[in-house]
Formats: sequence, C-alpha cells, structure tokens
Amino acid sequence: MFGWIYMTLAILFEVAGTTAMKFSEGFTRVWPSIFIFFFYALSYIVLTFALKTIEIGNAYAIWSGLGTVLIVTIGILWFNESISLGKILSIVLIVMGVVGLQLNGETIADEGKGISFSDDASLNHFETTQPIKTQDILPPSFDSALIMPEMSVKKPEIETLPIHGVELSGKYTEDRTN
Repeated sequence: MFGWIYMTLAILFEVAGTTAMKFSEGFTRVWPSIFIFFFYALSYIVLTFALKTIEIGNAYAIWSGLGTVLIVTIGILWFNESISLGKILSIVLIVMGVVGLQLNGETIADEGKGISFSDDASLNHFETTQPIKTQDILPPSFDSALIMPEMSVKKPEIETLPIHGVELSGKYTEDRTN
C-alpha cells in the first residue's frame, strides 16, 4: 500500500521537476531552475522508498512511463504543444506497456518468493524461500573459483552447495586449494 503511495508521489515530483525545466527557460530563471533540482531530488528519494515493495523494473517503467504520459498531457493542455493521432497512439502504447508489466510482475512483498535481504543488504545476511539453481545464476562457462577462490568446481557429482545461507542446486565436486 505505502509503496504505491510513494510511487504516486515520485511520479508527481518528477512531473513537477520536468515542468520546472520548461519554466526555467534554459536555466535563465532562478526559481524554476532551483525547483528542477528540488523536485527531482524528492522524486528519487520517494521512488527509493517505493522500491522496498515494488520490483525495480516495474517501478521504473511506471515512474518513467506515467511521468511521460503526464508531461505530454501537460505540454498539450498547458503549453499548447501539438497533438496528433501518432502522439495519442504512442501514449496509449506506453500505458498498455506499463499495465502489462504490472499485470505480469510481482511485488517484492509477495509471500514465499525470491530472496530477502537484511537492512544492511550484505550477502552475509540474507535468506531465500526457494532454492536458487547455479545454472540460473552463472553461465555454463563461468569459473566458480572467481567468486570462491578457496574452492574450484571440477565436474558434476554432489547435490548442493551452501553459500551464505543459500543452497545452490546442482551437482559439483570440490577441490580445496587452501
């Protein structure tokens, strides 16, 4: 719930910042120029709060897409910018894309999905509610010794490898080089 309130505020602050750009007349007017930075800073701050519960891809698509739709609408209604069938169709496509992303995405707060990090977001303090498969993370040619220098993977054989509280599914044998 709060994520969507933050998202709405982030969009409105971004639109206010972009509108201030138009009023600044290329940074020749002081107050609108100051408002550009003020509103964009607020937008990014509030967007960051929204990212606690909304996936980053969906959040950014919504923020930029709906911000674009609002700015085009303000340009047409307030600044007497041109309107055409192409603009209208483009706005409809942006809205359809944003809605499509949202309908096919999940929020971070969805129960039993993905990885949750602690407040410091370090890899030493996270847990997963579902197993992560090595083939989902690393390309087949990736040398695991780059991320775990004390261990290199030779050939598939053993079932799981625990790393920082996460079990990576797959088979491996370990060769300790310490």
